[in-house]
Amino acid sequence: MAVFSRLLPLLLFFGLLIPISAEAKKHETGFLDRTISFQAVNYKYQVFVPEDWTPHQKWPIILALHGAGERGDDGVLQTDVGIGTAIRTNRSAIRAIVVMPQCPKHLWWMLAPMDDLAMSTLEQATKEFHGDAQHIYLTGLSMGGFGAWHLAEKYPGRFAALVVICGGIRPPAAARKAYPELAKLTPPDLPKSYSEVAERVGKTPVWIFHGADDDIVPVTESRRMYEAMKRIGAEVLYTEYPGGTHASWERAYDEPKLFPWLFSKSLGVPSKTGSSRP
Repeated sequence: MAVFSRLLPLLLFFGLLIPISAEAKKHETGFLDRTISFQAVNYKYQVFVPEDWTPHQKWPIILALHGAGERGDDGVLQTDVGIGTAIRTNRSAIRAIVVMPQCPKHLWWMLAPMDDLAMSTLEQATKEFHGDAQHIYLTGLSMGGFGAWHLAEKYPGRFAALVVICGGIRPPAAARKAYPELAKLTPPDLPKSYSEVAERVGKTPVWIFHGADDDIVPVTESRRMYEAMKRIGAEVLYTEYPGGTHASWERAYDEPKLFPWLFSKSLGVPSKTGSSRP
């Protein structure tokens, strides 16, 4: 016993030198900087990780597309508007991994290769942070709202639900004029254009938001997509803010029923068919 007592301090000392296993270390949480190499170019993006994140379970994961004003290459600006603000205001409401890629200036989410870049950041973050493939969601505002419809159409069945804010399928005339490639992708201003997009998106549940007095993206874009999704029997909600202008995301992401509705959707569980205008 006396020998053990003399050895105990040495055992404790050498025990401190043993590296702590990765599992025992505290995991990084909050807004995290990430970089992805895509088509030989490095792009910065952000991932929000909840404070109680653990690798021992799978997590809902949201791909969030920002608007034209947050374009750049700093990898941070896109967190200052929309869902990033909502997270900082009430983190407990968004218990999910949130992936926030950044579109470079003078490009649009609808244009290649930005659409596939967004999906690549989602795939990378899903692997790193144990995202649940049955609970992958897509949201976008303004330019990102157009990108959300575009990705939902390009990758049907990939997302459990969509939240589209002041978006559409026909970008504003000013954007089409500034970006000839965008104009080429824009469908004709005909009712069937909206119906065709809805058919390709399929019955993915969607909640659409728009300000009635939006002077940048016509509110008719959301109204038409709402009607088109209704016609195919999708679960579609539409909230139009009377007197609301373009920044309708400030109210949309603050809706108390939004995230409970979103997280209730799963690719493994059929959604209720129907529509409404809350």
